[in-house]
Amino acid sequence: MKLFTLSTGDHVYRYYKSIVIPFEQPRKVVSTAIVNGGYREDLTAVFNNDCNPGAGMACTMRASTYQEHMNIIAAEIGLDPATTAGMGTAAAMENVAIYTQSYEKLTVTAIVTGGVEVNGGRVGDPADYFNPIDKRSLEKPGTINIILVIDADLPPGILTRALVTCTEAKTAALQELMAGSNYSTGLATGSGTDQTIVIANPASSLYLESAGKHSKLGELIGQTVLPAVKEALLKQTGLSPRQQHSMLRRFKRYGIGEESLWQAYAGNNDRAIIKPEFMDALYQVDSDNYLVTYTALYVHLLDELQWELISGIEVRQAGNELLTAVAARFGVEAPVITDISTDACLKAWQALMLAIVRSKSMELAGR
Repeated sequence: MKLFTLSTGDHVYRYYKSIVIPFEQPRKVVSTAIVNGGYREDLTAVFNNDCNPGAGMACTMRASTYQEHMNIIAAEIGLDPATTAGMGTAAAMENVAIYTQSYEKLTVTAIVTGGVEVNGGRVGDPADYFNPIDKRSLEKPGTINIILVIDADLPPGILTRALVTCTEAKTAALQELMAGSNYSTGLATGSGTDQTIVIANPASSLYLESAGKHSKLGELIGQTVLPAVKEALLKQTGLSPRQQHSMLRRFKRYGIGEESLWQAYAGNNDRAIIKPEFMDALYQVDSDNYLVTYTALYVHLLDELQWELISGIEVRQAGNELLTAVAARFGVEAPVITDISTDACLKAWQALMLAIVRSKSMELAGR
């Protein structure tokens, strides 16, 4: 089915689990695609393909190498593998988000699919993958995949700068959602397998020589990519401000979760409540407006400590004030941070949550 008609005259289609854009005339393209990637002026189409065979199942390759797999997909959807750049993903094409913005004769459109729940990470996170391989070997499919269409002519270097601005916009979207890394305590800047295709229109009368944040083009890139990334993440996994209004989700990247809290409670030999009662009480307080607000402040203290923007002494003082305020709100005894370390702060918050959950559980049980 046809999803959208671009200002360039090209059409955006969805079929065979793919988003496909055949070009009506020559385009300038820069991409991170494994097949026909880099800077190209000879491409006839681009696509984004969902390689996921079904819910909960891993992506499967149709050939021994990723390049051959993508060539098979391109041929199946009616494109010339030799002149097509494609991206693979586990995200559903039905969850695509399309945003477009214009200024005078300039139009920019972002077409995005993606998710970061599984492999969202922060640049510089510890990694264990280093495996030099044959140049034609398998590559992993992308997670946040972006096709950015700019209805203007750009020189190759500026087209590449547009890709950088596009990446900044994606990261800004993740920062605004406070999406956490799955590999460190940091905020995610993307996933480990993101891919991007940026397309310019050499037939346009507009010839632009800037795509940075000071340019109108850079502004439009941000105004399309940022909301498109947010919408795609919402559609794919539910990631949204509403979902992030949660004590547990805010503390996930620091290792505090449902199971860790239960294990800490059970390890204290306090068997006043059983696990189902514990979890019920935990979920009931998890999105409490007051608790989420103070959680956000407490977690940010830990971030500032990690980034060396404030000292451990300052964190300990402010953290104890927050612990006291939350404890008073829920009618429990406030734990005290005694050491100037992240670990000490986490142990104090865990102790606070155990007291709150125990109190809430007793309240629910009428004890």
